[in-house]
Amino acid sequence: MADKLVLILAGSESDRDRVLGAFAVLDEAGMGYDFVVSSAHRDAERTAEIAKGARSSGYRVIIAAAGLAAALPGAVAALTDLPVVGLPLDVGPLRGVDALYAIAQLPPGCPVGTVGIGNAKNAALLALRILGR
Repeated sequence: MADKLVLILAGSESDRDRVLGAFAVLDEAGMGYDFVVSSAHRDAERTAEIAKGARSSGYRVIIAAAGLAAALPGAVAALTDLPVVGLPLDVGPLRGVDALYAIAQLPPGCPVGTVGIGNAKNAALLALRILGR
C-alpha cells in the first residue's frame, strides 16, 4: 500500500462503521490512510494537535466525519492548510441534515469540501481526486 496520504478523522469510535465505505474505496485504489478518533468537543486539544501536525505527518488530505453539530471538519480546517473533506453523518433526530448545514455553512476563510449525508464513498473519491489519483 502507498504512503498514508489520507487521514480519516471521526469524533467517536461508533462512527467507524459509518465510514467503512471510505475505507473500501481507498483500499481498492491502493491509497494508504489512517483512521483516528478525536472529538472536536471532548478532545479539543488532541484534535488541534492532530490538525496542526497532519502535514508534517505526511498526510495530504483529511476526511473529517461528524454528526449533529459537526464541529470537527471546521475545527480541523481552521488549524491546517490541507484540504479537508467534511462527511456529514446520518445520526441524531435530523438524520444528518444539521451536520450537512454545519459543514456546508462554515464562515469565509475556513474552507471545507462537503459530500452528501452519509456518503463516505464520495468523501474518499473526492480525496483521491484532490490527490490526482
